[in-house]
Amino acid sequence: MPLLPLGLFGGASWFARWVRPSGDEWCFLPLVRDEGFMALVDRFYSTDNGRIANGVLVASYATFGVAGQQWYAGISAVLMLALLWAWAAALLRCARWRVPRGVPLFSAAMVLAVFCFASTNTYKTFFWPASSVSHTFPPVLAAAATIPALLATSWRGKAVAIASALVVGAILGTLSEETSVVALPLLALALLLGRRLFPAGRLPFVRAWCAAAGAGILIGTAVLLTSPGSRNRRTRYHADSMFAPESLLASLGAYARIVHTVLTNWQYLGAIAAGVLIGVLIRRTDGGIPRTDRRAPLVLTSGAAALLFSGYVCSVIAYPAFGSSVATANRLWNDYLFPLLLLLVGAGGLLGNLAARRYRRAAGPAAAGAVILCVCVTAVCAVSLRALESDMRVRARAWDIQDHQLRDRAAAGATTVPYKRLVISKMSEPFGTRKWPASCVATYYRVKEITDGTKQGGRGIARGG
Repeated sequence: MPLLPLGLFGGASWFARWVRPSGDEWCFLPLVRDEGFMALVDRFYSTDNGRIANGVLVASYATFGVAGQQWYAGISAVLMLALLWAWAAALLRCARWRVPRGVPLFSAAMVLAVFCFASTNTYKTFFWPASSVSHTFPPVLAAAATIPALLATSWRGKAVAIASALVVGAILGTLSEETSVVALPLLALALLLGRRLFPAGRLPFVRAWCAAAGAGILIGTAVLLTSPGSRNRRTRYHADSMFAPESLLASLGAYARIVHTVLTNWQYLGAIAAGVLIGVLIRRTDGGIPRTDRRAPLVLTSGAAALLFSGYVCSVIAYPAFGSSVATANRLWNDYLFPLLLLLVGAGGLLGNLAARRYRRAAGPAAAGAVILCVCVTAVCAVSLRALESDMRVRARAWDIQDHQLRDRAAAGATTVPYKRLVISKMSEPFGTRKWPASCVATYYRVKEITDGTKQGGRGIARGG
């Protein structure tokens, strides 16, 4: 059963061989090539945005050039799958539940597949490394940060869990502002509802862990916000205007369109189906069907409310830079979309458990229906992924031809070369609405300037750094 969603990741990782530079990579690759790993990290901190951890990850794949971009999808898929699989196993162990072998891996792979491939822009969610580093990997890392806490039983294990929460929180603070914005309300909610959610003997540890995680995020966020790069970004996009009434209202309108888009994407039902399957199959250690936890509805409703609130805050902080395109820039939603998918799994689990306990005759059909729905979602994702691969392949071949031509002209001494735009999945390319990609492309090919090769007379000149 896990082979279905795992097959999607295997195919997508193979398709990643068609990834070629576009968007921010036009700037990242030549900087690391010419000045080294730390030059990009310093640029993130001192000039661009202040995200130190983000800069380290970007420099890690940019060090290997185009090949690093192509490897990134497969490596990140394996890492995220491993983290989610471990998280699911730790959650079951903490609750003292058992499920058939393969179910934890299947559920982890299914949720991650829906997250990555049911997206309105799979290229930016999964294949574009810069976006994945900022908005796809961080929410998965945040969920996985709870693994030590779920497994901790001794005082030493609890100390390690608290220390790791502080460290991972600090990393998240300098990795993704949006994931930090999502994590803090959830941590506050756990502290607020702690007495109702956790046993009295476990409550001091939970409070200490949440406090450490929150402190780590705040420390990392403070490092980010006080950095020269973050100050430059706020000045460049007039970030102070985010709290203006018109900006708050426009952000609310954009967020309403985001919520509508998410709620009308039927493929997210795959997460509920995975939860139903877990709820039907789950058993106690003595073989009995566990009772529905009375705390579960409180967790789901309060968690959904916290995510709705944090999602709006994410829209508010992104609006100065993205404007009305916040409603269509799907990568900005991923930081709160992923935990929302986990809540959908929980809701499905309640439905499955209800069917198994109260309507036992319905348990079999419920499980069969869940499997069929997962197969349908996987099939639809596979079809859209195959269509995207075709677009990627066409662009890659055109890119390779043009790349050889530009390198030959630069080697022959040309200082100005024509460049034809090769756009995929709304990625930024030279001579579009933004001017910066053109100068980065010129730097990438070591020429002084590039001209718009699609226009007669070389209009749209931009200089390289």
